[in-house]
Order: sequence, then C-alpha cells, then structure tokens
Amino acid sequence: MWFCPFCSNILQVEPTRFVCGTCPYQQPISSSRKQRFPQTRKRVDDVLGGAEAWDNVDQTDATCPKCNNPKAYFQQLQIRSADEPMSVFYKCTDCSHQWCQR
Repeated sequence: MWFCPFCSNILQVEPTRFVCGTCPYQQPISSSRKQRFPQTRKRVDDVLGGAEAWDNVDQTDATCPKCNNPKAYFQQLQIRSADEPMSVFYKCTDCSHQWCQR
C-alpha cells in the first residue's frame, strides 16, 4: 500500500501512476521501487502484575509439574466473567516455574 505524503490517504492505482483521491498528489509507477516500514512490537504487560505480585502470597501443597517440588506459592485472580470460577495461579518455591489451574 502506498500513502499520500501530504494528506496520508491511501493512493489509488491508475495504469501508469498513483493518485491521491483528496489532494492533487500524483506519483509515477516504477517497478523497482519498494518501501518498507519498520515494525515495532508493542510491549506486553504481565497479566499477573510482575515479580512484586508474588511478594506476599501464601504457600500450599501443590506439586510442580517441572521439578516435582511439593510446595508452591498461589494466588487467585478473576480473569473471566463474574459467573466463571476464579483462576488459581501457582509459582514453585524451588524453581519458580509458573502454572495455572482454571
């Protein structure tokens, strides 16, 4: 897609040129011209609140699926609608592996 450098509208394609539909801008079509735009990814927020969310949580008897440690920290969060049960998130006390039970 090509965009007008003056009004930022999408340029329409005619047989020999690109034409803007709102302003008088025109650009001849050349087959060797390519334009790339840098793609930047948006930073994803941690759903559980980051490392400080696990500071003051309780422990329970839950076996870690990664290292078979019998103890884990846990917290409950409502991540679905109100009529759904809460999700329980676990973090191993030994290897810090995280998993959830829905």
